[in-house]
Amino acid sequence: MRIALINENSQAAKNGVICAALKKVAGEKGFEVRNYGMYSADDAAQLTYVQNGILAATLLNAKAADFVVTGCGTGEGAMLALNSFPGVICGHVETPLDAYTFAQINDGNAVSIPYALGFGWGGDLNLTYIFEKLWSEPFGGGYPKERAVPEKNNKKILDGVRKAAFRPLVDILKDLDPALVKGAYAGEHFEEYFFADAKDETIKAYVKEVLHG
Repeated sequence: MRIALINENSQAAKNGVICAALKKVAGEKGFEVRNYGMYSADDAAQLTYVQNGILAATLLNAKAADFVVTGCGTGEGAMLALNSFPGVICGHVETPLDAYTFAQINDGNAVSIPYALGFGWGGDLNLTYIFEKLWSEPFGGGYPKERAVPEKNNKKILDGVRKAAFRPLVDILKDLDPALVKGAYAGEHFEEYFFADAKDETIKAYVKEVLHG
């Protein structure tokens, strides 16, 4: 599994703490982490939580990442931004229990974590515990286990609703402010990671056009 870490500008200073906790757990599971930044509050590329959504959707739909870890001050804005796009099911995760139940019941591919609200003493430990419980079992197993069958059925229904509700990602991105979209791809290592990992040729071609005309 390849996990992408994305931070927006208000919480960019915590990127190192988040990345360390994520890599600790990911390394134990044999997962790969791609840190897309922001890396610090002073980065030249300043991502908003809306751009987190654009970037996350691009990575997931292009299959450059299998899972996205993101967030913002409260975690709400980033979650809403990610869920505005096709191919993304993002949960709002504050605690290890949130992480476990999201993985088992909702079987999504992204989480948004509050990095300011309630992030005090022991915040780094809470992150580690969140990531441990998130990947403690294969996703979609159901919780409680006797609810596994109806929960899997509900997930299939949700997937069908989302398929009917969304247009193709590139069509959506073309209707957005070009500067907003280009800014989402402006991170220091974006091109290095994305073009090495992405598999969807249509999305790769679109991103290349956005960046280089």
